[in-house]
Amino acid sequence: MVQSVETTPFSEDDAMQAGNMMVGLPPLLLGTYTPKIDAKGRMALPVKFRSQLGPGMVMARGQERCVYLLPQSEFRRITLQIQRTSMGNKAARDYLRVFLSGAVDQEPDKQGRVLVPQMLRDYAKLGSDIVVIGVGTRAEIWNKQAWEEYLAEKEQGYSDIADDVLPAVEF
Repeated sequence: MVQSVETTPFSEDDAMQAGNMMVGLPPLLLGTYTPKIDAKGRMALPVKFRSQLGPGMVMARGQERCVYLLPQSEFRRITLQIQRTSMGNKAARDYLRVFLSGAVDQEPDKQGRVLVPQMLRDYAKLGSDIVVIGVGTRAEIWNKQAWEEYLAEKEQGYSDIADDVLPAVEF
């Protein structure tokens, strides 16, 4: 049996108000993309990420040998959060040194490409076949084979860890 649902038309004012609610929110980067890295070390940003990352972004070493791709505002937020940790905390000092020493400002060219610096390509073992995934407020660039292995390994426990990671979220 099909039930009819009465809807109210969505006006331009409603759209503007909804858009205003989104102002100031961090990006929401989602999905999996498979661009290539060309001979000059450039990668075309996924079209859906371009506006959310903004005109300037930062690439940095990520965990599990990937490269983080962050909007500048998110990079600054993370950096400030780490810096607020006591200078007496050796782990925080070590992390900040590695994180910032491998960070590079990037600006896409007119075709939406960014250069992945050789240092970061070496760190993440990036060849021409890569995967770019959206992880909420950042994107991650992975060696395609490493991503496939990581995903295969983690998918086994995906359901098992849901209760620990998402205890209050109901689907």
